[in-house]
Amino acid sequence: MKSYQIAVVDDDAQIRKIVKAYLDKEGYRTVMLSSAEAAWELWKEDPPDMWILDIMLPGMSGFDLCRQIRKEAEVPIIMISARDEEVDRILGIELGGDDYLTKPFSPRELVARVNRLFHRLSSIRQAQENSASQAVHTAIEVGDLRLVLEERRVFWREEEVEMTLKEFKLLQTLSEQPNRSFTRDELLTLIWGDNYFGYDRAIDDLVKRLRRKIKQLPVDTVWGHGYRLRTERTGQ
Repeated sequence: MKSYQIAVVDDDAQIRKIVKAYLDKEGYRTVMLSSAEAAWELWKEDPPDMWILDIMLPGMSGFDLCRQIRKEAEVPIIMISARDEEVDRILGIELGGDDYLTKPFSPRELVARVNRLFHRLSSIRQAQENSASQAVHTAIEVGDLRLVLEERRVFWREEEVEMTLKEFKLLQTLSEQPNRSFTRDELLTLIWGDNYFGYDRAIDDLVKRLRRKIKQLPVDTVWGHGYRLRTERTGQ
């Protein structure tokens, strides 16, 4: 019996009922919500292991909720929508969604995608645990920046800074080859993988988030190309 909890956010009561029946049968614990505002309250009180978000919601949209969640964590997110627009699918992925389904969809397909995402998450966690058990605690230091790789921790001037998984991966990539200019396409492949589709604005968004968290981070924009991390120390 699986112990994962899944939050389903959709203002259509019939869809919530059907999805709940299939997920419950699969052994998942489910929470049904009709608005993004209620979902955000759940996130603050008892965050689920996965979100299934409808894009078109009353009040805050599913896109907005996805953006809010991604600022906090890398929990799996499946987005669903009645609109079969390519721009919606691309935007959903760029905002951090892991998968996208168009209504009407097969509940069996939804369950298959849920299972696949949890299987991937379990594999990643197992790999992290195996790596941690070997505990070499290698670190990368670039000026005032220090990354402890096995612990996935970031320190700026000896103060720890919280990072999401993709923020950490971008910072690690730039730090491993300081002063090298990476193209946006290179960074997309290194962070999201070869199967990523979408615009390179996803990298720009990640860089903005890093700059907000570390105000004096020496990440340069290489105009018309991409980004690089300088080795020069910043001013005090």
